Amino acid sequence: MKIKGPWNASQIRSHLEASLIPARLAVLTPSGSPLVLSLWFLPRDGAIWCACNKRARVIDLLREDPRCGFEVASEIPPYRGVRGQGQAWLDAPEGPAVLEQLLARYRIAAGSRLAGMLRSESANEVAIRIVPDWMTSWDFSARMRDAFSPQGRGD
Repeated sequence: MKIKGPWNASQIRSHLEASLIPARLAVLTPSGSPLVLSLWFLPRDGAIWCACNKRARVIDLLREDPRCGFEVASEIPPYRGVRGQGQAWLDAPEGPAVLEQLLARYRIAAGSRLAGMLRSESANEVAIRIVPDWMTSWDFSARMRDAFSPQGRGD
């Protein structure tokens, strides 16, 4: 895997492990147009894992064309993040286990309605394993250090 940008592989891994925001996943439609969606993710074994219901359009699109792009970056300054491209592999048997790991990672209360709803459909979850071909990072922390006043943004 090729790595570009200011962060090395260890820093990229740390960013992915610390980020509790959804990953943006870009896939291709049959017409060649991109479709971007947000999914919870789990960095594991050099890959990015997600889970999605087998009836979701993204599963059909990845079956047709496993090429994808991804980004994990916050909209909150200072802007920094990771993006890349790779291949997605679908793994239906692993879906329920990945869903459980995602619920734990995103700190979803076990007794919540959301957890109950997702678990009720867990047999239909498909794991998506994204194996990056390349990743790049950016970190504007240094150049944004004095960009905001203590009272708020742009004051």
